[in-house]
Amino acid sequence: MRTRRGLAAGQPKSNDLDFHRKECIPVSEVRLTVEPRTEFGKGAARRTRRAGKIPAVLYGYGSDPRHLALPAIEFARVIREHGQNTVITLDINGNGESASQMALPRAVAVHPLKNYIEHVDLLVVKRGEKVVVDVPVTITGQPGPGTLVTQEVDTVQVQAEATKLPDELEVSVEGAAAGTQILASQLPLPAEVELVTDPEMLIAAVSEAPSEATMEATVDTEGAGVVEEKSESEEQ
Repeated sequence: MRTRRGLAAGQPKSNDLDFHRKECIPVSEVRLTVEPRTEFGKGAARRTRRAGKIPAVLYGYGSDPRHLALPAIEFARVIREHGQNTVITLDINGNGESASQMALPRAVAVHPLKNYIEHVDLLVVKRGEKVVVDVPVTITGQPGPGTLVTQEVDTVQVQAEATKLPDELEVSVEGAAAGTQILASQLPLPAEVELVTDPEMLIAAVSEAPSEATMEATVDTEGAGVVEEKSESEEQ
């Protein structure tokens, strides 16, 4: 949950809530050369990462999972520049195998402290096939004076053809008055993208920002009745 304060009184603001549409541009083709993995387990995964690669599993269409090694630097660049909802053409080469397969990153596990990618799950996709993914929601703009925006959810689920997935959805709260609510059904979806999340889900709400007097009164109320315990030395 995130909050944002509105403009100070007297600053210009828009009179209308601006739900603007972000164009859905077909993703450019992204290709990675990957290798099949023949060793499994934690020890093998550590060796793969030391070699500058990421352990990955490719699954889908009822076929047996395929264990792969992705180039770590190149894959991280793809996620950074194109987002997680980008279709990647995998050129699988090694161990006598040579094949190409379109895939969508389904889960990317990142080390919580060292911030490197530990493992990736990839879903097999075919051109023209629709898939359901989580898409980030970004709130832009400044709400009206004396208001506060609270973003209740960060992502929504949408369905679209694999090569037409948006990397994010944007909605502006520029000049929005207190009491404004943004529901999932109000998010501007690109053409050929369908909402899967409950349309009544609350995405963000604009409310009156508490005044300094109210905040001070709250602090005074919370602190009332608190008695500090004396140390033994003070009591003697």
